[in-house]
Amino acid sequence: MKRSVLTRYRVMAYVTAVMLLVLCACMVAKYGFGTGKDLTLVVSQIHGVLYIIYLVFAFDLGSKAKWKFGKLLWVLISGTIPTAAFFVERKVVREIEPLVADGTPQPAKV
Repeated sequence: MKRSVLTRYRVMAYVTAVMLLVLCACMVAKYGFGTGKDLTLVVSQIHGVLYIIYLVFAFDLGSKAKWKFGKLLWVLISGTIPTAAFFVERKVVREIEPLVADGTPQPAKV
């Protein structure tokens, strides 16, 4: 597996998790304090688009790592639970890191 597959997943996991926390803060401001209605709309739409990109990259990683359906589902859903993507991302990286090709050419065995 190429390192770029893991890197894409990691970046999107962090971006999605941060945007979800921003969205939660906007929701608290909107429903708790009655402010930020327009900001909440914009942030929710941005998070939605980023989450779709996260789903594509996570599915790509899962298919290349040959995960079972339950594990893949947990990784995909972690983008909807505040702070879960941070923890799931760390666990995934520890598991996938040994499978990643270094990118250095190996000498041919004779």
